[in-house]
Amino acid sequence: MKVLIIKTSSLGDVIHTLPALTDAGKMQPTIRFDWVVENAFAEIPTWHPLVDRVIPIALRRWRRNPYQAWRSGEWQAFIRQLQAVQYDFVIDAQGLLKSAFLTRFARGVRCGLDFKSAREAFASLFYQRKFSVVWEQHAVVRARQLFAQVLNYPVPAISPEYKLQLPHVTKMATAQPYVVFLHGTTWATKHWPENYWIELAQAVTQAGWSVKIPWGNPAELARAQRIAATAGNIEVLPKLNLAALSELLLRAKAAVAVDTGLGHLAAALGVPTLSLYGPTDPVFTGAVGDRQMHLAAQFSCAPCLSKNCTFKGAQPTLPACFATLAPVLVWQKLQELLAL
Repeated sequence: MKVLIIKTSSLGDVIHTLPALTDAGKMQPTIRFDWVVENAFAEIPTWHPLVDRVIPIALRRWRRNPYQAWRSGEWQAFIRQLQAVQYDFVIDAQGLLKSAFLTRFARGVRCGLDFKSAREAFASLFYQRKFSVVWEQHAVVRARQLFAQVLNYPVPAISPEYKLQLPHVTKMATAQPYVVFLHGTTWATKHWPENYWIELAQAVTQAGWSVKIPWGNPAELARAQRIAATAGNIEVLPKLNLAALSELLLRAKAAVAVDTGLGHLAAALGVPTLSLYGPTDPVFTGAVGDRQMHLAAQFSCAPCLSKNCTFKGAQPTLPACFATLAPVLVWQKLQELLAL
């Protein structure tokens, strides 16, 4: 059986889909997958043993300048790749209009969530087969249930298995155990305050651990450098691709993360991770895996699921909800994780 997955972004969403592939492989031993995914995340599906072909797409860039995408021939080249194989099923695992639109160009039975289950209800109009999945569940559970219904098997009664197999990476001991700070994220409201990171870095290094800080853009680099300037034994790393970041995480003693795709990657790799949630809810989108610990803000308006903090009272921090996740509490929980 040959199946095409359309799940283009984001990094966390791509990772949330992986356990569904593992389930399918257990229940349908002959199944193989191809995957349409944004260029930036194209490495991730290649690490799952059931994925044969990754079809990269630059949809985010193309949407900003669709005429250029057409004129350059990139769109036509993408369609040729998409139509090179006849699939048994085409699964839109994203449930958005943009991903549902892409199913129309693939060769196979188009499947996705129904009107009440999809993230964007009208996406369901593009599918030939539609399936109901209850909303009030974690994203990993929803993906596993969708695949099980499309491919006609019961969801295995086991914990999610990502099955990532990174090429040429082994988990080796390092000269000095280190903690990784995954401080970068997309929404302003997901950012744990910088002065909190500084306090935590000082506590970690004073306890004898080293800290390594990756970054993905100039603003994150500047923040990492400011954190590193406040204490010794902190390394700001060069810019790393996903494979190098994965190797860094695999060799870490632990990671501290905000709600970010790299936190989900750490979970998928089995890295002990303490994740901090302010405006978002770990019940539905938290990092899933062994040795994962969540700290969610205990605040009147959290989780608000908003990209902008609208709290009107006195704000000791911004976002306001993170005042309930002070560095002393995070350090306490991190010590528990390091002791495992």
